Amino acid sequence: MKIIFAGTPDFAVPCLQMLLDSGHEVCAVYTQPDRPAGRGRKLQPSPVKALALIAGIPVFQPLTMKTDEDLQQISALNADLMVVVAYGMILTQAVLDVPKLGCINVHASLLPRWRGAAPIQRALIAGDEKTGVTIMQIVRKLDAGDMLHKEECTIDPIDTAVDLHDKLAVLGAIGLSKVLAQLEAGAIHPEPQDETLVTYAEKLEKSEADIDWTQPAADLARKVRGLNAWPVAQTLYQGNALRIWRAVAVQDDSSLQMEPGTVHRVDKHIDVATGLGFLRLLEVQLPGGKRLPVQAFLSAHDLNGVKLG
Repeated sequence: MKIIFAGTPDFAVPCLQMLLDSGHEVCAVYTQPDRPAGRGRKLQPSPVKALALIAGIPVFQPLTMKTDEDLQQISALNADLMVVVAYGMILTQAVLDVPKLGCINVHASLLPRWRGAAPIQRALIAGDEKTGVTIMQIVRKLDAGDMLHKEECTIDPIDTAVDLHDKLAVLGAIGLSKVLAQLEAGAIHPEPQDETLVTYAEKLEKSEADIDWTQPAADLARKVRGLNAWPVAQTLYQGNALRIWRAVAVQDDSSLQMEPGTVHRVDKHIDVATGLGFLRLLEVQLPGGKRLPVQAFLSAHDLNGVKLG
C-alpha cells in the first residue's frame, strides 16, 4: 500500500520504522514544525522527521493542515491510507476523506478507556493493572472511531510513565503491522466503542506535580510513577522544590501517629508519613542538582524529623 505517515515524538518512531522495513511505500511524512530546544534554543526536528530524512522520505510540516494548499498537497500524494501516531494535530474531515482507505490511529490505551492527551500517565495514576494500544479508525470526535485491533500489556508495579511509553511504542508497531495485513487481505472487522465505558485522559498540568501528603502512600507512589518524566512529583524542602523521581509505598500503621509530610528516616531510606502509610523516597533532585539515589542525598542532608511540603 501507499501510505502517508503523520507523527511527531519518540512514541511514533517504532511505527514509522516498521513501515519503512515493510513492503509498503511510505510516500510522505507529516510532522510538527521544528521547535526550539536545548540551552541554545535552536530549532530541532522532531524524532519522526529525523528518521524520515535518514530514509529519504519527503517531509511536510504544515502549521494547520487546513488550507486549500495543504489539502491539494495531500491529495496529490494519491495515498491508499494515512497512519497517524501522536501527530499533535486534529485532522479536518476533508483530510480524513482523502486516502482511499481512510485514516487510522495508534492510541496508547485500551479504548474506550483513556481517550485523550495523557493515556499512559492517567492509567498509572489511576492504578490500572493493564493497558495497551488500540488501532482505530479516525473520526472527527476525539479518539471515538471504531477499533480495529488491540495489543495488551501488564503494568508492572515499578513502571514509570517513561517505562510504559517505551513498551507501548513497540506494541503500537506490532499492532499496526497486524492491521495493515488485515486491510490488505480484506479481513478487517471494525468494532464500535462502548460509549458507556469511556474515560478521558486529561492533559497533564504542571500544577499536578505538588504532593499532598495527606493522601495515602499508595496513591502518591502511583502519582510519582505517572509524572515521571514530566512534570515530576515534588514537595518543598527548606524552601526549595524537591523533585521525587522514584518512590514506593510502605504500609505501616505507625504513620498515623505522625503528621503527614514528616520525614522518618530508616537506615538508608527516607520514609515520609502520609495519610496512610509511608512514602519511601528512592531518587530525588534539588534545583540545579543532579538526580540522586537517596543514599547519596542523605550523605549531604539530614532529613530526620524534617517536615516536607
